[in-house]
Amino acid sequence: MDTEIRELVERWAAAIRTGDLETVVADHADDIVMFDVPPPQDGVRGIAAYRETWPPFFEFLASGGSFDILELQVTAGTDVAYAFALLRCGSAEERERRPDQRLRLTLGLRREGGRWVVAHEHHSFPVD
Repeated sequence: MDTEIRELVERWAAAIRTGDLETVVADHADDIVMFDVPPPQDGVRGIAAYRETWPPFFEFLASGGSFDILELQVTAGTDVAYAFALLRCGSAEERERRPDQRLRLTLGLRREGGRWVVAHEHHSFPVD
């Protein structure tokens, strides 16, 4: 099960880097809740709202931004799992200025229709 989830997360991250929106949303629950770095503060709820968050981020990546998984840990049960990761995420200027900065990612997953889907996604940066 860990391998399935690890592959799901790697596929999702690769799709983000290439701007493939359909693959980005493919393994997410219809009732996804995402707490992201940008507003809204109370999160993004539902797959339609989740989908709308990605085009601006794709533009950021196209301008030289990065989204690279550096570390990924997965813990899976029979029907629920969680994963957390550290990523290098930033513009070339940000990476130069703060090479040790990491985006923190936590995912909550559940089995739905015989497959894993992301039901909760949380992105954050540490506050200096």
